[in-house]
Amino acid sequence: MNQHRYLRAYMAGIVVPTAFFFIAATAYILFRLVYHFPVAVERFIVFPLTVVPNAWGLWNVVFIFWRQRLQMPIGLHGALLPFLLAPLGIVFTNLSNVTIPTFAVHFFPVAAALALILYYLGWKYLVGYFNCVVGLA
Repeated sequence: MNQHRYLRAYMAGIVVPTAFFFIAATAYILFRLVYHFPVAVERFIVFPLTVVPNAWGLWNVVFIFWRQRLQMPIGLHGALLPFLLAPLGIVFTNLSNVTIPTFAVHFFPVAAALALILYYLGWKYLVGYFNCVVGLA
């Protein structure tokens, strides 16, 4: 299994966010259609559904590429990804004229810390596991 190492790394990286968004989208559709949940996320869901899984896959390719040159744990490497995704999300939000509610602005420091913790754990345990499955670890 030494062929297509970076393709396997990309595929191992996109598994976690793709599965998460599938479950989240299913829950949202149930709340929206069954319980008439009033929040419409169609305008700003494009960024997370398209950019985030691809970023995870490419970030895993970067990890596999740098692994021999720079000895960094996979969890720490994954915890650096929000520092790239957050500015991209802010730019996308400004370009699409989506207004951010004031409670979300006040919740941002807690959400940022929580995101770092979740990214660290997701990368350490889940992406690390899928890297082992495809023979990269």
